[in-house]
Amino acid sequence: MRAMIFAAGLGTRLRPLTDRMPKALVPILGKPLLLWQIERLKDAGITRIIVNVHHKADQIIQYLRDNRNFDCDIRISDERDCLLETGGGLRKALTAFPADEPILALNADILSTINLPRLIASYSNDTALLVVSERQTQRYLSFDQNLQLRGWINTATGQVRPQGQDLSDTRLLAFSGMQILSPRIVGYLNQIPSDKFSLIDLYMYLVQQNISVKAYLPADYRMMDVGKIEQLTEVEQWANEWLT
Repeated sequence: MRAMIFAAGLGTRLRPLTDRMPKALVPILGKPLLLWQIERLKDAGITRIIVNVHHKADQIIQYLRDNRNFDCDIRISDERDCLLETGGGLRKALTAFPADEPILALNADILSTINLPRLIASYSNDTALLVVSERQTQRYLSFDQNLQLRGWINTATGQVRPQGQDLSDTRLLAFSGMQILSPRIVGYLNQIPSDKFSLIDLYMYLVQQNISVKAYLPADYRMMDVGKIEQLTEVEQWANEWLT
């Protein structure tokens, strides 16, 4: 299995830190977010990694070069010309570095307690296996009783995707930004007409095509989105408690 780390985001909510560094290099307990993810992947036996870059991309490239890619086979998917979002970014990366094996895709800025070996062992040739949780949010993925994806809903606005989908009698779970994808996903990515699109857009397309997308609901799962500058102290306290 190989992995993709989404590290191209602008990190506007982490200004002024991200005025001088990319979000993926923001330190938590003295360690850049990107390194937290690389170390977790290595511990799970994954050393073939794609990292996409955009904002202050040269710093990420130099950081990896200075550290000899942390003894991994790390490839760069360069989005400096155009930020493509998660779906478009994955498509570009897999075009440049084709995968004949499943790919574990995750965000650089989300820390979690997930047991990656257990997640990997649970994957069984699904088109997409999405890591979800029961945390409170406003935007949810909706699943049937067999944990098959049925749609997306914003509970604050009432917006539902696919439009008109009946999500009554479904289970609402929060997406973690982490997933395992089959190599078959490339064919479906190529069906999306836009250059820029999110993985949620892809999953809604798969729902409309009646293609199975399943949930993975880990036990004792905790996560922290490193999103806002005023939350960094809280993030470090959380990481010190759960990740060290």
